[in-house]
Amino acid sequence: RPANRTRLEWKSTFTFNTANQKKRKKGSCFQKEEQHNMKKFLNILLQICILFIFSYIGAVIHNLFHLVIPGSIIGLLLLFICLCLKIVPVKYIENGAGFLLSTLMLFFIPSTVGIMNYPSLLSIQGALLVAAILLSTIITIAIAGTASQFFEKKAQERKDDKECSKFSSHSA
Repeated sequence: RPANRTRLEWKSTFTFNTANQKKRKKGSCFQKEEQHNMKKFLNILLQICILFIFSYIGAVIHNLFHLVIPGSIIGLLLLFICLCLKIVPVKYIENGAGFLLSTLMLFFIPSTVGIMNYPSLLSIQGALLVAAILLSTIITIAIAGTASQFFEKKAQERKDDKECSKFSSHSA
């Protein structure tokens, strides 16, 4: 009897695989979706590699010139300059950066767990640490909100000026 069960399981597995192979016929919707997902994955991977290259170049510059600024910050500054000068278009790093930002919280887990090994640090300076975190968060939110409102106001003024100039040119 065990041999029969094995045969039946093998046969059902074979049938399942045959059914999947029918779904994967060339040009099928299923295959196109798989190709799209693979292209998206490779695109994100390539964009992360571009970000890594900038970080690596920053590390090399840091080691060559023995600078005080960390290599990762130098790499970010190089990336920022290349983005501002449009040497590297935003679309070359947009999806990769978005993926890294969406998984950013995972990178904090090891350091948070590591802090748990030092309860004296948290008990003595815990209140001071929490106060510093809260204060810096409030300041960051306030500055980001003010800057956002400022830039939104400037954009609205430009839009209004553009509409006014359009109407004045039509009436003349």
